[in-house]
Amino acid sequence: MTTATDTDTGTYAPRPGAAPLPRMIAAQAALETRMLLRNGEQLLLTVVIPTLVLVLFSSVDVVDTGSGKSVDFLAPGILALAVMSTAFTGQAIATGFERRYGVLKRLASSPLPRWALMTAKTASVLVTEVLQVILLTVIAFALGWSPHGNPLAVLLLLVLGTAAFSGLGLLMAGTLKAEATLAAANLVFLLLLVGGGVIVPLDKFGGAQHALGLLPISALSDGLRDVLQHGSGMPWGDLGILAVWAVVALGAAGKFFRWE
Repeated sequence: MTTATDTDTGTYAPRPGAAPLPRMIAAQAALETRMLLRNGEQLLLTVVIPTLVLVLFSSVDVVDTGSGKSVDFLAPGILALAVMSTAFTGQAIATGFERRYGVLKRLASSPLPRWALMTAKTASVLVTEVLQVILLTVIAFALGWSPHGNPLAVLLLLVLGTAAFSGLGLLMAGTLKAEATLAAANLVFLLLLVGGGVIVPLDKFGGAQHALGLLPISALSDGLRDVLQHGSGMPWGDLGILAVWAVVALGAAGKFFRWE
């Protein structure tokens, strides 16, 4: 009768133990992305609503967007709206219900570290945003959009905007109950859609425009508009506002996030 000895160690296939960390993160990110794209409510927030807003307000003269074509004003704001819908609203709702149903607790006990799980969620958000930007850009071009400006400035604005909204979404999902997160995230989405400079210029709000300009959605939409519509250089003021929001929100999410 043959018995296992020390010389037999390592002869089993597959080898027991956790997969390499990069492979685990990539697998979790792919899973998160598939789940998001299969969710009808998430698609409504991330794809359908931004697309409808872009097409409707570019085709119908409902809001006074100033001189020039409406799509030139609206397209940068809709790109900002797409970032907010995915990084903030969609992520907050999905993560809130994962927390409620114990999914996060189970994942936290797996070989995947907690920081790696958040990295995978962030990667999923970035993949979704790339698809959104491509889709909305194609539609905007079909509507007659004529963008110009520094691509690096656009990239920095989108990255910092994603970081800021992702931190706010995780903070909400990790501190509130799932039902409260659902209601609050949708309410904030609607309020910022109207008052964040996405489809209505901030100067239409009178004296409140300066306070509204400090919101992350306003900084992102105005920064993108300055670059893509007006051809401005690096929008350091808007980048600074987004950077502050990103640091504060991500720091607060890391400190106060509850996994159960």
